Amino acid sequence: MVRSQPSFRLRQNASQQPRKNSHKTAQQKTTKTPPNKTTENSGGLVYPGGDTAFKALLSARFCAAIWSHISDCDETYNYWEPMHYLVFGKGLQTWEYSPQYALRSYTYLMCHAAPAYIYHKLLQPNPLLMFYFIRCLLGLICALAEVYFYKAVCREFGVHIGRVCLFFQIFAAGMFISSTAFLPSSFAMYTSAAACAAWWQQRYPLAIFFTALGSLLGWPFAALLGLPIAYDMLVRRKMYVDFFAWAVISGSVVLLPMILIDSFQYGRVTIAPLNIVLYNVFGGAGPNLYGTEPFTFYFINGFNNFNFIWILALLSPIAIILGHFFLPMKNKSTLYLPYWLSISPLFLWLAVFMVQPHKEERFLFPVYPMICLCGAITVDIAQKLFFRVWNLIKTVPHGTHYLDITMFIMVATIGVTGICNVSRIFALYKNYHAPLDLLIELNRFPAEFNVPERAIINVCLGKDWHRYPSSFFLPNKNWNVRFVQSEFKGLLPAPYSVGNNATYVVHNHFNDQNQEEPSLYFNLSKCHFLLDLDVGKETELEPNYAEMKDRWKVLKSYRFLNAAKSHRFFRAFYLPFVSEKFVQFGNFSLLQSTKLRIK
Repeated sequence: MVRSQPSFRLRQNASQQPRKNSHKTAQQKTTKTPPNKTTENSGGLVYPGGDTAFKALLSARFCAAIWSHISDCDETYNYWEPMHYLVFGKGLQTWEYSPQYALRSYTYLMCHAAPAYIYHKLLQPNPLLMFYFIRCLLGLICALAEVYFYKAVCREFGVHIGRVCLFFQIFAAGMFISSTAFLPSSFAMYTSAAACAAWWQQRYPLAIFFTALGSLLGWPFAALLGLPIAYDMLVRRKMYVDFFAWAVISGSVVLLPMILIDSFQYGRVTIAPLNIVLYNVFGGAGPNLYGTEPFTFYFINGFNNFNFIWILALLSPIAIILGHFFLPMKNKSTLYLPYWLSISPLFLWLAVFMVQPHKEERFLFPVYPMICLCGAITVDIAQKLFFRVWNLIKTVPHGTHYLDITMFIMVATIGVTGICNVSRIFALYKNYHAPLDLLIELNRFPAEFNVPERAIINVCLGKDWHRYPSSFFLPNKNWNVRFVQSEFKGLLPAPYSVGNNATYVVHNHFNDQNQEEPSLYFNLSKCHFLLDLDVGKETELEPNYAEMKDRWKVLKSYRFLNAAKSHRFFRAFYLPFVSEKFVQFGNFSLLQSTKLRIK
């Protein structure tokens, strides 16, 4: 008796199509389905159409814009604060924006400040509304890049991998965190996703342009993600003229305006991307001044933000190798590129950044969509391998599709990872959202207590300076953020100078060694408001201000996680009725001076 062979007969676009198909043929196949349907049916396989995917992604990104906290003080002080200066003429400046260092680009800021400025001039909104307006705009840009990425994944890898990848993108806590962060690493995530999508569709000029945009306007190190594209064009396809021509065109289109704008802002010729590379790589003080992390940092952080998707992504090379040896040849190819080259941006990035002593969560943002894709690839290969083993154990009818037997693997994976991601998002909101909530309360204060519009108010920060969300949360330009002395001994930001030439004034209080500058501290007795976190630990410079009833009045308090006294797992993931037993909270309070009148 001859055992029937396992059938990997694929409904059109259900999985990888042979590479030998021409670009024209593939394009004809993908255009048979009307693009305006909410879902598409590829020979019996139902998957979200482009418009449905965009609506789902946009909804998820708007949720992130509203509920995500600011997880990195670099976002506040290097981007929100300088943009506040560009819009209102007032904000905090870091040493990286001092002309003698000029590590950051004002061009990048202006691309975001322009819509905020127009919104401000047309409608005169509360600055707080402008903050969320920009966040929603970032969410829109991210959703557009992601849906382009999703459609390219469906075409290059098959719609089954595409729809699993889409579910991972929508629910992943990492995408929730990074999608609306006002950071160059998030911008590089948008552009790298778009560059990969263009690359997989053989739109090489567009792929080069997105790579140039992300690495020059956004984050210079994102150029690393363009190496696989360069390899494909130069080594595999010998497209020397096209590559160098489009590289020069794209670089010129992005870099020349940047040099003009940044040079005008800094008062001298400035190439900001070059300066940041020189500082971090070639002889500058380097980022290690701001802390180092062990090799395991990204493994733990990756699991926190992607849970089992992260593990599946890391296993994708092993899954591809197993698929190569144990699956029929016709089902192992993508449309144009070999698997190893398509997923190489993720592992190239990890190989470089995991060995760097200075590690931060945001450094992995540019490859977050690739994590979702590689996780989806592993799920698809696992389904095919399971189907093959199942056929060896129990013969299935000839012509049975592998998804008919293995759909439970996909459903279980999406279900488990989805629950873990929602748990992570809830934990982040419950544990760390208090600073934004307190500043929203402060924003209401002038209206509720009839504070004069022209009153000069000082809002002070001590040890919790790094949790401040930005000056967009202050009611108007007459409210100032100030720093009082604490146990922190590094360099703090300083207010921009007053006047038209503020961006090219060189200050003596800035340095690139993270050395404390005492002149930046404010007199505590002149503070009208103070934000302070009580976690049951006091020092001479960091007393419990909320207990000083004769000096401070508590206006509002919110719970904030006491990480030192909380279980590592339960502070990362929220389990109803369970987490509360394993975590402890402190009180993050908004305090008002009882001795200083507002007038």
